[in-house]
Amino acid sequence: MGYCNVLVAVAVAPDSHRLVEKAVSIVRPYHGRITLVSMIANPEIYNNFAGPMLGDLRALMEEEILLFMQELQQRANYPISNTRIIHGELGDCLTYANQQQPFDLVICGNHSDSLMNKVTCSAARFINTSSIDVLIIPL
Repeated sequence: MGYCNVLVAVAVAPDSHRLVEKAVSIVRPYHGRITLVSMIANPEIYNNFAGPMLGDLRALMEEEILLFMQELQQRANYPISNTRIIHGELGDCLTYANQQQPFDLVICGNHSDSLMNKVTCSAARFINTSSIDVLIIPL
């Protein structure tokens, strides 16, 4: 089965390059499209604790993610169709992104070393409610 429209969940971390490389290797034979999505988990919580000295933490986080996504695009050696930043939990973000534009495959990484977290990863909610194939890359 060829995947032509792949969503890759990335974080601002070096391991995300591996996820993009995997997506490129999957879609390249079919001239498919890749969309990168990253999330910001409730930055308002941090603003309440950080106080006014840090200014708009959400804008800073978005800028950091946008810069990192640009780096991922440049290093991909394949055109990236779209990038998105979504606020919330990973499962909800994946569901929302798929509602906006249906995907054939979702790729995400498992950044945890503990066995329990590998079994109950944060993408499990999306996996349990979706009919889309999900590829989880151990990082």
